[in-house]
Amino acid sequence: MQELHLYEYAIIRLVPRVDREEFINIGVIVYCKERSYLDCKYHLNEKRIQCLTTKELDFDELKAHLDSFVAIAKGEKINHPISRLDPGSRFRWLTAIRSTIIQSSRIHPGRSIDPAKAFENLFEKMVL
Repeated sequence: MQELHLYEYAIIRLVPRVDREEFINIGVIVYCKERSYLDCKYHLNEKRIQCLTTKELDFDELKAHLDSFVAIAKGEKINHPISRLDPGSRFRWLTAIRSTIIQSSRIHPGRSIDPAKAFENLFEKMVL
């Protein structure tokens, strides 16, 4: 029998009006210490998002911020000091409490043989 690995995940939320605390799930971050696995992915459904806000959002700016999340998770943004940290520290930084329009849920645990497959399942179930 294959071994189950403990992983942690958080849902990335878009909160267009922070004062109303309404949100839409737009992404997932998954971290597995045993496998040194950290990944982040997002999807923006612009029509669905516009239902939650009366103001115009700058989707290009929003995508740039989310692309930074993905790059930091993957350790690709070399000029960013957070990208140089170990995967666990990057995960904690990405999931830290924020009061901006991009927030994450609380961290949840899970167990899986393959954290990458769990990541894709969570993305499909919680975002798409």
